[in-house]
Amino acid sequence: MARNFRRRGGEIDIIMLDGETLVFVEVRYRRSSAFEAPSLTVDVRKQRKLIRTAALFATSHPHLANRIMRFDVVAIEEGKAVRWIRDAFRPDDSAL
Repeated sequence: MARNFRRRGGEIDIIMLDGETLVFVEVRYRRSSAFEAPSLTVDVRKQRKLIRTAALFATSHPHLANRIMRFDVVAIEEGKAVRWIRDAFRPDDSAL
């Protein structure tokens, strides 16, 4: 549906439909996980930004606003398998 959706304060790498579910995907790449695995870089602060940006996307596309929403993370580390973490985190009331 969209790539690199940007709004003030945030960006979502990929927005897609999985059946009836609206999926927001954060892609993280690292050459090495010597310091931290790519998936661990999506901390609570980043999650809040993604959730707020997803809400802006839904507001600007009212026909999609009532769909179930899911947040996935794709973790890529050079020379290793790509990890797609489905339903990596869920919004809570404090994120909005």
